[in-house]
Amino acid sequence: MGNMNKRNRKIGIIGAGFSGAVIARELASEGFDVEIIESRDHIGGNCYTKRDPQTGIMVHQYGPHIFHTDDQEVWNYVNRFTEFKPFTNRVKAVANNKVYSLPINLHTINQFYGMSLGPNAARKLIDSKSDKTIKNPKTFEEQALCFVGPELYDAFFKGYTQKQWGVHPSQLPAEILKRLPIRFNYDDNYFSHKYQGMPQDGYTSLIENILNCPDIKVSLCTEYDRSRNSEFDHVFHSGQIDGYFEFKYGMLGYRTLVFESFTEDGDYQGNAVINYCDVDIPYTRITEHKYFSPWESFDRTICYREYSRDFRQGDIPFYPIRLVEEKKLLSQYIEAANNLTGISFIGRLGTYRYLDMDVTIREALDTARSFLDNDRNCRLQPVFFTSPL
Repeated sequence: MGNMNKRNRKIGIIGAGFSGAVIARELASEGFDVEIIESRDHIGGNCYTKRDPQTGIMVHQYGPHIFHTDDQEVWNYVNRFTEFKPFTNRVKAVANNKVYSLPINLHTINQFYGMSLGPNAARKLIDSKSDKTIKNPKTFEEQALCFVGPELYDAFFKGYTQKQWGVHPSQLPAEILKRLPIRFNYDDNYFSHKYQGMPQDGYTSLIENILNCPDIKVSLCTEYDRSRNSEFDHVFHSGQIDGYFEFKYGMLGYRTLVFESFTEDGDYQGNAVINYCDVDIPYTRITEHKYFSPWESFDRTICYREYSRDFRQGDIPFYPIRLVEEKKLLSQYIEAANNLTGISFIGRLGTYRYLDMDVTIREALDTARSFLDNDRNCRLQPVFFTSPL
């Protein structure tokens, strides 16, 4: 594509989540006309938040989203568009009818084993529990047994992981559990990033503000038709890459989530997130959404039981499975995509990767800058600004 400054510069963006919104804002700020086409009846993708009409509580419609990052530029970027309130995610876990703190920390270890160990003694204990016979762990189960031994694995990892992924942990690759999931101190902040917070008015308001630009048009409740590609100088597609090709090689595997909401007077569980680790409890966690806005107060509460299951066409895709067979299928779609011009696949669904919000925004900012640089220098735009594999 040549330098579009000489032409009517029109950009099509499929999807109004963070990927699409940030790219739209960055390109509109440089004088491009941008149309966002969104199939749902709202912006924000899976980050969408809204006030529950019964209780007035700000709910995270597709599960909780807590903003956490070490990327100062991304943190500054989101704070341009809304006020963030400090928020620390302190997750609890129910295992064998007892409540523990996550991530596993010194308090968890001492409570679990009925001891009062300091950091050094706790390290020795965990080291004595770890399975030394496994020299080269190939599965999630082997990796966990190497790290924590059978007791903590059975209590906190085995059942929860099986519910989350729908397969036994012995069928999952070791790389899912990259490092020792234990802290040898009393820090129960679920995340360890420098910047953590929650947008005071919710994520929908944040994304509305990003999109509040005269050169951005948003079309909701609109399925994108590939025949429209010719209307745009370039298209950014943040929807499912296999969906763009009408699943011609087959559907990429995802896990989806089912949410069961209920309201109560007062409080229900006293915490934002409680995981349920036992395999015989069908849901993975219960989230209580008033606790995501601790600066507000409510007489009632709304909670969601969260169930994980295999994705079927028509479901909302949440977690890409990315096992060997899926990666083979993805390679076919990448090959098909690389034969196209005038389109780039972006974001979580466009590149079939699990992305936290901060990484999504970082990639969107980098993509917009690369696009503008390529345009100025009359370079062809890539189909993938970030490789899916």
